[in-house]
Order: sequence, then structure tokens, then C-alpha cells
Amino acid sequence: MTVLQLMVWCDHPRISGDSRHVLRKYRTAEVDLLRENNLQESALVDVWLEVGTHQYNPAISSIIYQHYLVPMRGGTPDQKLVGECIEKMKKVLGVYEARLSETKYLAGDFISLAELSYFPYTVYFMRTPYASVFDPYPSVKAWWQELMSRPAVQRVVPSCPRNDNRKE
Repeated sequence: MTVLQLMVWCDHPRISGDSRHVLRKYRTAEVDLLRENNLQESALVDVWLEVGTHQYNPAISSIIYQHYLVPMRGGTPDQKLVGECIEKMKKVLGVYEARLSETKYLAGDFISLAELSYFPYTVYFMRTPYASVFDPYPSVKAWWQELMSRPAVQRVVPSCPRNDNRKE
């Protein structure tokens, strides 16, 4: 499966439902990423999943596409589009900064599916020259670094394909 196929597959609306099904089926006292036993927490998970889907993902996915996939197809990235998407990301990151200055994670002081949903695009974004976009947002940057330090993430990141033929 190529990176593009994986991204399209992960962004498919059915995947969100499938993820929820799996998380419900295998929920334990230690792992409850949907927080469905608490209406307020569950609603916050849903809100931040929606914010990611409608605000963060459109901007970051375009940058990923331009940076990695356009050159793989022999094209030249559209830097104007990348710049516009960076500006959109800055607005979203400002909202996240405000939230994460109050709570450890987006939906509260607990890790949830909301955090996991940011991983696929952000891990690739942070390998680009544009990663410094996170720098003016210390709470967002700390949130991302904390997520990246988790043992499960440390096991997964090495398996994420790298495009080593590209000078970054």
C-alpha cells in the first residue's frame, strides 16, 4: 500500500466508524479512547475529531500532498498553495494553543481518539521543512512531543515509510 493509498484509506468516513467499533469492542479500564461513559467527555472527543476533520486535515493534507506526492509523480509542488495552507494551519494551531494551554489533551486531561486522529498526517508533516510552523505554539508543540514520546507511538513511527530520495 502506498502512502497516498494509506492516507486516502485512513481519511475515509467509514474508517472513523470502524475505529469507534474497534475501540468499543476492545475498551478496557486502562484504554477508553472514546470516553462514552461520560457524556461531556465523549462530546469533547467528538468535537475535536470534527475540528481535525474539517479544519486541520484539509490544510495539512494539502501540504503533505504537495511536499511528498507531487514530486513522486514528477511534478513541482505548488508553493502558493502550500503557503495558503500554512496560513490556515496557523489559525487552527492558534485555536489548539488556547485549548492546550488549559488542558493536557484536546478533549481534556485524558488521551482520546481525538489525539490519535492527528497522528497520520502530523508525523509526516513534522518531517518537512514546514515543521517550524509549530514553534510559536508552545502548548501545541509540547502536546505533540508528549504524544510522540508514548511507547506505542515509539513502536509505530519506525514503520512509517520515509521518502529518503527527497532532499528535506
